[in-house]
Amino acid sequence: MKNIRNFCIIAHIDHGKSTLADRMLQMTNTINERDFKDQILDSMDLERERGITIKSHAIQMDHIQDGASYKLNLIDTPGHVDFSYEVSRSIAACEGALLIVDASQGIEAQTISNLYLALDHDMVIIPVLNKMDLPGAMPDEVSEQIVDLIGCDPDEIIQASGKMGIGVENILKAIVDRIPPPKGDPDAPLKALIFDSVYNSFRGVVAYFRVYDGTMFQGDHVQFMNTKKQYHADELGVLKIIQHPRKQISAGDVGYIISGIKDAREVKVGDTITHVKTPTAEAVKGFENVKPMVFAGIYPVDTDDFEELRAAMEKLQLNDASLTYEPESSAALGFGFRCGFLGMLHMEIVQERLEREFDMTVINTVPNVSYIAHTKQGDRRIVNNPSDLPGPNELESIEEPYISAQIITKSEFVGPVMSLCLDKRGVVKNQVYLTTDRVEMTFEMPLAEIVFDFYDRLKTISRGYASFDYQPIGYKPSHLIKLDILLNGDHVDALSALIHRENAYEFGKRICSKLRELIPRQQYDIAIQAGIGSKIIARETVKALRKDVTAKCYGGDITRKRKLLEKQKKGKKRMRQVGNVEVPQQAFMAVLKLDDKS
Repeated sequence: MKNIRNFCIIAHIDHGKSTLADRMLQMTNTINERDFKDQILDSMDLERERGITIKSHAIQMDHIQDGASYKLNLIDTPGHVDFSYEVSRSIAACEGALLIVDASQGIEAQTISNLYLALDHDMVIIPVLNKMDLPGAMPDEVSEQIVDLIGCDPDEIIQASGKMGIGVENILKAIVDRIPPPKGDPDAPLKALIFDSVYNSFRGVVAYFRVYDGTMFQGDHVQFMNTKKQYHADELGVLKIIQHPRKQISAGDVGYIISGIKDAREVKVGDTITHVKTPTAEAVKGFENVKPMVFAGIYPVDTDDFEELRAAMEKLQLNDASLTYEPESSAALGFGFRCGFLGMLHMEIVQERLEREFDMTVINTVPNVSYIAHTKQGDRRIVNNPSDLPGPNELESIEEPYISAQIITKSEFVGPVMSLCLDKRGVVKNQVYLTTDRVEMTFEMPLAEIVFDFYDRLKTISRGYASFDYQPIGYKPSHLIKLDILLNGDHVDALSALIHRENAYEFGKRICSKLRELIPRQQYDIAIQAGIGSKIIARETVKALRKDVTAKCYGGDITRKRKLLEKQKKGKKRMRQVGNVEVPQQAFMAVLKLDDKS
């Protein structure tokens, strides 16, 4: 055990984490030159294109230093805020972390939040200043930021460049010298933490775990403590570029288990594995069921494709256990699914994977969050869809989820960032100058306000310099109302939204005028209305297209023309009574683009 080192990498998006991991794999000869490709740990095409890590990965490297052979277990983590629970479980499986900071950009919000997770677990932090080869690198300034943040000596900061391979030797040496070996008793009852799982279409679910105490042998009868399920360990092994089977895995090591599990929902990240006969007294702390934060409807464009969409969602959930969905139907869109996502990035990725991997073109409804409604009878209901909200005669009060948002930006953008957050019903809690021109601002604001376009607008007003991170802080009472959209008197449930009373009139007015631009003209007038209960608060009309029925009358008595126009008018009246309005797909996403003021 004294020659094992378990570590993870903490970094903001695009700070060079995957490139540095590539160099470490090459330097330890874990992968040969023939099999090498950039971002080798990012297995999805989507990860490579966007330059982000979506799934965490684990890999074992063999490193020789001072004549001794060491096993280095790297547990790669996603950098994005949506996947923070996966990051917390990966951190719990390690004794140390590399804190990678881009020398040209400095410390960003997500780096800080993941660093706090690491410090909560008393981990050894090795600071690394990456991208030193860039002409815009500011090693002295960024080193000062790191020293202020974690209180280390400036000499402890390793300067490196993943692209050029500079400083990688020093990083490997620091991992061996500074990170302590894992503690644990190989003879105690088995206690292992699941920090990730992947789905293999031939073998079922493969769970990745870290053993704290005890030893697991191939063929053992094991139990997952939180789900209470029991399995046989058909295959155990360690993770290199490919899986290497082993007969046993002992305390301190990281490995994988295959036990023929068909349903990905049975394997939960953060669960504890133990033996059925000699179980451990307590599970590893910190397990929680992943809670979706953002809800949206996903519908097939063609209603006949509903069963195909169901099959695609089932297959997608095998690879992504944090996706939740249940069938629902909408009067406007037919049959589809109500899906729960960890955040907006997660929702985008799911939609893109449906289109790429399963060739499914889908319509997304307006994303919203989960509310708690209290009725006058004293019931407490969770509302994920505006149409589930109890009527005004039953409703007592509504609570909505709030977040604590951290924004780090240049000092010149403090004014615009603050006015954006105040527009979104935010309350300023704190403001700290990290350096003379970098400010960390903390706000409390409703989660519903950041779901739409908050991040895009933040990037726009700060010219890309602001970084954003948030943590849920619970539910607070709020004055929300349900805004309905009606087309020719018919409710379009897919466009209804729960919104704060102060913003309802402005929002209703803007959505009506936006829909007027998007809905194509018909042979009859279309009334677009926004209503709260039975009260209409805004209205726009899409005027009818008119055929020129008098074109064939040249000259002659005016009564002939009037007769034709009267006939047309009667026909229009009849059409209006039976007419169905076709709503284009852009209309459902128009709500997200309302702040363009266009």
